[in-house]
Amino acid sequence: MSEYGMFSDDFYLNMNLATEMDLPQNRESVLHYFEQVRRRYPSMMNFYSREKSEFVLEEEKEQGAYRWVSIEPRRLNSGAVNPDSLESAIEQHRSVLELVPYELSITPLDCESLSVMLGFDFNYRGNHNEILTQAVGIAPGLERFACLPYGKVLSNEPSIQFALDEDCRTQCRISFESRTTAYQVRTGDYSEDQLSVYLTVRRYDSLGPDETFDKEFERLAALCRDLVDEYLVGAVLRPLQEAISLH
Repeated sequence: MSEYGMFSDDFYLNMNLATEMDLPQNRESVLHYFEQVRRRYPSMMNFYSREKSEFVLEEEKEQGAYRWVSIEPRRLNSGAVNPDSLESAIEQHRSVLELVPYELSITPLDCESLSVMLGFDFNYRGNHNEILTQAVGIAPGLERFACLPYGKVLSNEPSIQFALDEDCRTQCRISFESRTTAYQVRTGDYSEDQLSVYLTVRRYDSLGPDETFDKEFERLAALCRDLVDEYLVGAVLRPLQEAISLH
């Protein structure tokens, strides 16, 4: 498992390419694209349609670590769950992006956005909102509201988005997803659900004439990894681990 596997119960690296125009949806184009992906990753054997005009190819999930790729009408996706290394996941996404100009006729001009997301899931039987409040905190201006009578926190999913370049085309968003409901807080009957932390780096607009999808993805992945290593681990992931371990 990747070195990031030590910080959470599950870890994944996803790539998303959103396009301005619809992607090919005819049988020949879709199947030929997935066949090319399977040639590079023969263990990806499960092919199915999840919803109308959404097609998925993935590995078996039983071992808890697997690859997947999918096509939506205007979005191409690739994911690696609990990969052996971050480099292997990056190589998978780069390999997919090398294929798409030829197999799906996606050009740099057609790029609406290209993003890379690092996700971390924590298994926790308890109030996700309280554990987030304990580990990450609440904005100072809102702290007093948590002290109101019956002031049990029912939703605390902070997010922040900021630019990574002067023209704001490259952006980063850090967000959280709690799966605790008001019913669980009222009854105290919690199930062991996953509390999620996401860090997404996204580049907007068409690529330039000298840019390629795979090279731009490498740049975004490097930015993402630096932000996780320098900020997210110490400020979010380790505090969450410690808070959960004390409950």
